[in-house]
Amino acid sequence: MNDNLPDEGRYAYEGLDRVLHEKARLGIVTSLAARADGLLFTDLKSLCNLTDGNLSRHLTVLQEAGIVEIHKGYRGRRPQTLCRLSDEGKKRYLDYIAVLESVLEDAVEASKLAKKVRSKVLPEGFSPA
Repeated sequence: MNDNLPDEGRYAYEGLDRVLHEKARLGIVTSLAARADGLLFTDLKSLCNLTDGNLSRHLTVLQEAGIVEIHKGYRGRRPQTLCRLSDEGKKRYLDYIAVLESVLEDAVEASKLAKKVRSKVLPEGFSPA
């Protein structure tokens, strides 16, 4: 192993939760994380710019993973769906954000290094592909 390389698996980012990492689900969970009382389905749909069907499907995935709680009720005569992060969902989200922060730190460090040292000379035995 090259002594100049970081530890094996350093950039694998195993903590990036695949359930949360999908763009729409990340938006849903982030919206809910900012509102402890939860959000109504229609408000969540608007905030995340999703259709009824897309939001419903993503909420099902998040609910099956134990990240989101779904509560049905009524406001007057109108049925309402309230969505909230579960306690497990809050923990997983915070863990996920911590890993994202390490990705950003690595990206900033790599960018700084790339600006300092960018050799145009290829190692011996290599040519452009």
